[in-house]
Amino acid sequence: MVHVLSSRILLRPTDPERSRAFYGEALGLAVYREFGTGPERGTVYFLGGGFLEVSGRSPTPPAPGLQLWLQVADARAAHADLVARGVAVVREPVKEPWGLVEMWIADPDGVKIVIVEVPEDHPIRYRPGI
Repeated sequence: MVHVLSSRILLRPTDPERSRAFYGEALGLAVYREFGTGPERGTVYFLGGGFLEVSGRSPTPPAPGLQLWLQVADARAAHADLVARGVAVVREPVKEPWGLVEMWIADPDGVKIVIVEVPEDHPIRYRPGI
């Protein structure tokens, strides 16, 4: 078994500065650390229990199947905040049949990002008898 001490998602955007503006300013993610210099420098953002590293450059957008799942306390409040920051919302918050409240946005390269609220009574949180 591999004993994982830490992890992060590595994102190689087509335009690093545009992606840093999106994740750092538009989404307001806190910076964990930065390294290197110039436009391809690395910036690592906090993602709750994980990290997102935006570094380097790719001639093509990330794989079409790549998606980020970001849990927030209140999806509707996140929606209002993101709209106020100028983030285009692909789909407004909706309570799904499986009980989660989900909103969809996309980063500048089209990476799909689901903003998720887990209601108090959802099985992910609520476990009778435990």
